[in-house]
Amino acid sequence: ETIQQTNGREQLHDHGENIEQLLEHMPDEEAFYKASDIFQQLCDPTRLRILWLLAHCEACVLNISVAVSMSTSAVSHHLRILRQTGLIINRRAGKEVYYKACNTPLVHQLHDVMEDVLRIACPFGNEHIL
Repeated sequence: ETIQQTNGREQLHDHGENIEQLLEHMPDEEAFYKASDIFQQLCDPTRLRILWLLAHCEACVLNISVAVSMSTSAVSHHLRILRQTGLIINRRAGKEVYYKACNTPLVHQLHDVMEDVLRIACPFGNEHIL
C-alpha cells in the first residue's frame, strides 16, 4: 500500500470512516498526558480501593488504613498521590484530617467504571461472552 502525499506531507486514506472529521475533535496532546497520569496513578490496586472507599464515604487515615489493611504511613502515601492527581480532597477538623473523593464529573465517571469492572457476577452468566 502506498502513502498518499500532498506538498510532501502524508495524507489520510479515504476509507469512508470520516477520520478527518474525527481528528478535528481530538483533544490536544496535553489532555492525553493528563489522562495518562490519572490512569498511571490508578494502576495501583490499593489506590483503587481507597478511591472506591472515598467515593462512598469520608474517612480519616486511621479508618482507611484499617479498611485496606495497611499502615497509616503507607495509606498517607497513597492519599497524597490521589490528592495530587485531583481525585480526592481533604479537610481538617481539629487534629483529624478527613478525606473524600472529589465531586467532579471525572471522579463520578471513574467511580462508574470501577463499579462496572468490579462486578463479580454477570446477570447473563457466561453464555453471552464473545
